[in-house]
Amino acid sequence: MEHITLLLAIVVVTALVFDFTNGFHDTANAMATTISTGALKPKTAVAMSAVLNLIGAFLSVEVAKTISGGIVNEDGLRTEVIFAALVGAILWNLLTWLVGLPSSSSHALFGGLIGAAVMSAGWSSINGGTVVTKVLLPAIAAPLVAGLAAMLATRLTYRINRNVTDEGQLKSTAKGYRAGQIASAGLVSLAHGTNDAQKTMGIITLALVTGGVLAPGSNPPMWVIVSAGVAIALGTYLGGWRIIRTMGKGLTDLQPPQGFAAQTSAATVILASSHLGFSLSTTQSCSGAVMGAGLGRKGGVVRWSTATRMFVAWGLTLPAAGLVGAGAEFLTKQGPWGIAVTAVILVGGSFAIWVASRRQPVDHTNVNDMGDDEPQGIVTTAMAAVQPPPVGGPASDLASTIPAPASAPDDPARPPAKV
Repeated sequence: MEHITLLLAIVVVTALVFDFTNGFHDTANAMATTISTGALKPKTAVAMSAVLNLIGAFLSVEVAKTISGGIVNEDGLRTEVIFAALVGAILWNLLTWLVGLPSSSSHALFGGLIGAAVMSAGWSSINGGTVVTKVLLPAIAAPLVAGLAAMLATRLTYRINRNVTDEGQLKSTAKGYRAGQIASAGLVSLAHGTNDAQKTMGIITLALVTGGVLAPGSNPPMWVIVSAGVAIALGTYLGGWRIIRTMGKGLTDLQPPQGFAAQTSAATVILASSHLGFSLSTTQSCSGAVMGAGLGRKGGVVRWSTATRMFVAWGLTLPAAGLVGAGAEFLTKQGPWGIAVTAVILVGGSFAIWVASRRQPVDHTNVNDMGDDEPQGIVTTAMAAVQPPPVGGPASDLASTIPAPASAPDDPARPPAKV
């Protein structure tokens, strides 16, 4: 580490800041359904997720190797490019957190890196085959696979328990699903640490390679693994409550069996992709699983208005972060003053977003409260419109305002009117 320059140190710190934002941005992936169904208290849930994120960071380096030596060509890549890429990723993460949309931190990072690399060295600096096979295709397949698996698992779960009618058995079954939900949430947290912490490891390793500290193709050093794991764990413990609210209550109303099915399906997809070195979005996997679980329960609905906004954010993430990364790289190419201006933009933009978030704060005390202005979606609105009136006797303070005609014949099915 004695060869690390001031610029390289700034890049490493910025990468860890991104890792921190990744943590609180993606806490919802593991804990939103567990919190929304009441299986765990909010603060307990994020603390458990933070610990397992830290443990997961030490399980593999396959994704880190994909990023550090796969997406962009290392030869001729400048350290400033990494800094510019991180600026694009951090600002997009914070913006989507502000509006409560579970966009992909991974794609924000990839977009920033691609945009900055193209601005620096042209399209030849991008390994298109790797981007397609290990970024774009998993981005399409992961939410579909996780959603289908969660939908089938939910239907199977309710079918198995359809004959359970005894109150004692129902309570026992509910407790069992809550315990299963906690275990599956822990699995998602472990998978998230395994997949997402490695992305920051890969970025730092790439920066160290461009700075001449490591040889091309090197694995992340231990201090990189430890620092990335700690940063994402701290961010997770902070809790991205706005996105937790959207994932837990905004997409669909989940019961414990659905939460268990969604989290187990998402964790399976994420862990399998980590083993294969696919740098997929844990956010998209978990969001797809939540929607699949919502569709899997009879009578369950998905709030498609919220889902549509989320899909739009997914589609914008790569190009938007890429444009910011390219703009930041244009500034850093101007020399030290350009790097300073880019740093000021990052700090100023982050502070402005934080100030905006304080106008309507969301934390562990109100994360399960949905405002009246939350879009409910066409399906939910239609179902609410056809719900039968509540069963019960007439209210005592109601009186008839339209008297019956005096000449109307008596209706044998109607009791005589009181005089």
